[in-house]
Amino acid sequence: MDALDAELIRALARVDGLDVRVVPRCDSTNTRLLAEPGPGPLLLAAEIQTAGRGRRGRRWRSAPGAGATFSLLRHLRRPPAALAGLPLAIGVAAARALRSLGAADVALKWPNDLVATGRHGGAKLGGILVESRPAGEATAVVVGIGVNCASDPTLARRLRRPVAALDALLAPLPSRNAVIAALAREALAALDAFERAGLAPFVAEWRALDAYAGARLQVRLPGGRTVTGIARGIAASGALVLATARGERHLVSASLRQVRAP
Repeated sequence: MDALDAELIRALARVDGLDVRVVPRCDSTNTRLLAEPGPGPLLLAAEIQTAGRGRRGRRWRSAPGAGATFSLLRHLRRPPAALAGLPLAIGVAAARALRSLGAADVALKWPNDLVATGRHGGAKLGGILVESRPAGEATAVVVGIGVNCASDPTLARRLRRPVAALDALLAPLPSRNAVIAALAREALAALDAFERAGLAPFVAEWRALDAYAGARLQVRLPGGRTVTGIARGIAASGALVLATARGERHLVSASLRQVRAP
């Protein structure tokens, strides 16, 4: 596939003041940007991440040249406690970006996965990892986004679950530089909107993009206990709303498994 090009990403993103860096290899683009002193906006993309991370410390896997993997740094004038819904806002932004490129089957799985619906059956397309640290009166926010661009049959076997890629959703497939630029542009716009108004501007669109709306789910809670119910979207806070036999529950941390399609 095409090589990553910092100047091309910057030109395609069309974001004033965006600093773009590309490295052939690093441990984790999120880790690198968390150590950056500046306020951003700064984008770091890597061909290979040796310690790329997903949610709950899971490893992010992508073959060299097969994905669009990058992180964004920007300082927000919000305390860390007010950032709980930010991964959902970034999910909406990422879905917007990919749909603008023509990938109509992109949807969201709570709280931070991009999935491919329709004939792709909800296979994972990408993921989002938001991390932060205090930065004086602001908060340094790092948004990591990884999207599979080229199909890799070995990846699904290693992960033991369905995996989707953009080359099955788009024809012709845009360059990875164009994919990263589109994702970065929408993510930075979402960060601006979230700084002003929190999650509220994104809730309705997230619900419209919810891949599991109306599905029967088995949900594993942090302590290991499981709960089964019907997915009812998200609350205004970003919590997952689950209708159970004992009433409606709002969950802020859980792992989902679909039991029956909506």
